[in-house]
This record gives sequence, C-alpha cells and structure tokens, in this order.
Amino acid sequence: MKLKISITSLVVMLLGFNIYAQQALWGGQQIISPEINSDNSVTFRFNAPNADTVQITGDFLPTEKINTQWGVFDGPGKALLKKDANGIWSFTSQPLESDLYSYSFSVDGVTNTDPNNVYMIRDVASITDVFIVGGGKGDLYNVQDVPHGSVTRRWYDSPGNDIKRRITIYTPPGYEESKDKYPVLYLLHGMGGDEEAWIALGRTSQILDNLIAQGKAKPMIVVMPNGNVAQQAAPGESPKGLYKPNMQLPNTMDGTYESTFMDIVKFVESNYRVKADKPDRAIAGLSMGGYHSLHISRYYPDTFDYVGLFSAAIMPDAAMKSKVYENFDETLKAQIDNGYKLYWIGIGKTDFLYQNNTDYRAKLDSMGMKYTYVETEGGHVWTNWRIYLSEFVPLLFK
Repeated sequence: MKLKISITSLVVMLLGFNIYAQQALWGGQQIISPEINSDNSVTFRFNAPNADTVQITGDFLPTEKINTQWGVFDGPGKALLKKDANGIWSFTSQPLESDLYSYSFSVDGVTNTDPNNVYMIRDVASITDVFIVGGGKGDLYNVQDVPHGSVTRRWYDSPGNDIKRRITIYTPPGYEESKDKYPVLYLLHGMGGDEEAWIALGRTSQILDNLIAQGKAKPMIVVMPNGNVAQQAAPGESPKGLYKPNMQLPNTMDGTYESTFMDIVKFVESNYRVKADKPDRAIAGLSMGGYHSLHISRYYPDTFDYVGLFSAAIMPDAAMKSKVYENFDETLKAQIDNGYKLYWIGIGKTDFLYQNNTDYRAKLDSMGMKYTYVETEGGHVWTNWRIYLSEFVPLLFK
C-alpha cells in the first residue's frame, strides 16, 4: 500500500511539474498592451490591482533633462496611468508620428517591462519594450514582404589586440547565390554599445532590406564591429559569461580601436566578396562611433570615400595620448587632398554634442573641407540615428 501511494504521489508531482514547466505555452495575461489605435494614439495597460502608483516612461513623451557624469541628456518623459475597477491601469498617448518607440513601466517606484509585450531590446544595461507605428518612416523599420539579406555573427583574429573578437555582418539579398563583389559600409556603435547595437536598436537589416528593395540603396555589405577593445564580444556572448553590462570599459576612445581597425578591414576583405578599394568603402557611426569614424578616416586618409558622423563626439580628452590623435590638422588636410565623395554630418538641435559639432564644422569651413550637414529635432537618441542611417545609405557608392 505504501508503494502504491508513493507511486501515485510521484505521478501527481510529475504531472504538476509538467504543467508548471509548460505554462508559458498558454499562460500570461489576456491584456492588449500596447494597442495602436486608428488615430495612431497608443494605449498601454498594466495589471497591478494592489499598486498605489503606476507610471510609464518612453521616448514618445515630452523629454526631460537628465544630468549624468557624461553631461546633460534628453531623457524620456513620464506619465501617470489610471486604475479601473478591475485593477487594470491604463494610459493613452497623443497620436504619434510613424516611428519605432521604446518604453517601460514604474510600479510604486520599481521599473518593470510590459508583461504583455514580448518585444524588447537591450541598450547597455537597460531592457525596454518597443513598438512600431507604421504609415511613414516606421515602415522602414518593419520587416516587409521583400527579399531579405542575411545577418551573421563571426569571430575574427585581431592581432592588434591579441584576441579573437566577435563581429556582426549583414550581407544583402542574393549574396549567397551571386558571384558579384559588393561595396562595404563599416557601421560603428556608441559608448556602452557593442556589435549587437546597430542590428537591434538601429534596425539595420530592416532598413537595408527595404531601401534596397525600393531601389533607393545599392546592395552592400554592412559590417558592425564591437568598438570596445576591452571586450571580445557583447555581454553574454564571450567566455566572460553573463555579467551586467556597463559603460566604464578600459581603452575607451584612447586611440586603440582606431589604430587596430584595419584588422577588421583585412578580415572582411579576406572572407567576403567585396570591392576592396576606396570608392567602395564607407565608414559611419553614432556618438563614440562617430568619433571613431572621424579619426579612423583621418588616420587612414586614403581608405574611405564616404564618411558619416551621427551625433559625433569630436576631439579626444586632453589626457589621451596616442599617435592616432597627433597632427590632427595635417592628417585632415591629407584626407582633403586625397579626395572623398561624401563627408556627412548629422546632429539633433538639442543634442549635448551640438556645440562640439558646430565648432568642428567651423574648422572644416576654415580648411575648405566640403561636407553635407543635416540638422534634426531632438537630441542624442536612437530616433535620430535611425533617420541618419536611412538618409546616409542611399547616398553611398553612386
């Protein structure tokens, strides 16, 4: 009898475990959030019947100034949700322009993601939910019914850093079947980012797929390296394991990445069918990546015909000593003399780097260096950087 009871108990216990283990297959709250309404307003909902206060913060709300050790940034605004009789809190935004937006909740002061939205993106050490409002530029960030390129993560030897490093590479639709050679855009992330930033936050593959399908951009390979030479790869993607990401990394903007950048170019040109000459190479980046693009293109002044500076940091800290930053005016003059097809600068009107970019443009004007300048609303945000990529790419390799 005891054996029978033990077996029965074991079966019940195993069945219970099986139900618990698989509850994600049909579990979850039956709440729609976010819900995009017919007028492009968006309704958010959160089930918290015992909460006293629920707030939402997102880049679709009026911005707030945030002071950090790196300066003053435009941060996402906040709004209060209202609770109904069932304990469901809700908030409806104003009608929104077509774009990709991010948000999170704060429940009694504790940050929460939206349990009803599985679409999330990591930015440095923060996870936010995202949604896309279509009918405009947001359509460029959506997966459309067009031919698609491939995105791969590769490991390459970096002799300059004496390690193997991870890199993300987009190849255009038809690359695998073709024997053609393609031009290359090297696309660099900002501080705290890594080789996942542009493909996830920047929607690079969707933008390229859609622009190529529309005939607005030439098929190209896009190389998205990790710009932190202290890392082998993005957090969680290296032997270092699953650790909390941070922005305080060694060798940041000290010349090491610039001086070893040709390790990346050599890997790409040895492993992909590319046109390995100056008219078929472009380099661009945001913030720290714009800084790297500026100095890499100047340090190797006869290597890139297309340069894009998106909300770029400009000059190194005075304490930084590297041969990369020496003879700045002379190497910039060599870049001018060697010729180039496009030098593109984009910045938001309220970006904390706006004055730095204004001063840099004054230097270029004094040297007679031609450039294309684009000024947008807003500050140091991904909303602008996706726009810049969408506008920069169609100008390449003409």
